[in-house]
Amino acid sequence: MSFKSGFVAIIGKPNVGKSTLLNAILGEKLSIATQKAQTTRHRIKGIYNTPECQIVFSDTPGIIEPKYKLQGSMMKFVNESLADCDLVLFMTDFNDYNEEPELIEKLKLIQTPVICIINKIDEHSQEEVVAKIEFWKKLEIFKEIIPASASNQFNMDIILKSLMEYLPVGAPFYDQDQLTDKSERFVASEIIREKILLRYKEEIPYSVQVEIESFKEEEKIIRISAVIYVMRASQKIIMIGKGGIAIKNMGIAARRDLELFFKKQIFLQTFVKVKEDWRDNDRTLKQFGYETE
Repeated sequence: MSFKSGFVAIIGKPNVGKSTLLNAILGEKLSIATQKAQTTRHRIKGIYNTPECQIVFSDTPGIIEPKYKLQGSMMKFVNESLADCDLVLFMTDFNDYNEEPELIEKLKLIQTPVICIINKIDEHSQEEVVAKIEFWKKLEIFKEIIPASASNQFNMDIILKSLMEYLPVGAPFYDQDQLTDKSERFVASEIIREKILLRYKEEIPYSVQVEIESFKEEEKIIRISAVIYVMRASQKIIMIGKGGIAIKNMGIAARRDLELFFKKQIFLQTFVKVKEDWRDNDRTLKQFGYETE
């Protein structure tokens, strides 16, 4: 059997389970996943390796109509993924009957094979699942339609088997033991941002950017210093909390996950700074690793 390798873009609306799917396939928590929409901001490559294949997945931000420059940059990551992939996994939530016509038209324009993943089927009967498959089949866009539950890792083997059928024959693009193209600093910043998404409400999570100022790995410990940027002084007060309790508890939760990922003791320092309106500032967005016009 010839070795196969290729790039697979995971796309869909916000909060349909794209990051959860990637983590389930990789068997590692690489992409942060929360119940909040727009959790993913970057294009995150996760590399799945076996003796027979290498699949380079791109976890992408949820497809939206941009309201500010940060969201515009997020949609660029989606378009980049579509431009250089061999296959597309389009994910939809079982409970979402209202796919926008614009999104359907975008799917029709994709030149590479598209596989539809109907996620979150756990609480539905077989009859309901069959009806949902028929609903998507009428569009005549997809090579295959696969019902799944990413959170319960149901049908991950079926998805991988389907991908293998369409992947081109070729040599691997990355080392066989490599999990992602992202740096350790990036992974650390995302783990911290996930805890902020989970622990803070309303606008705070969407106003936050985490930047790792220093990442020093020693024999038995990794020392990380992180700056959490917010857009207003009032947000800084909320982030820190009374007597510093909110930021302390967030740091404890982040450190726990950092130690699980890096498999080492973590010393984590966090600082909160105000950077007004950073989501619409070209210079700041570039500093944080986002593309601008």
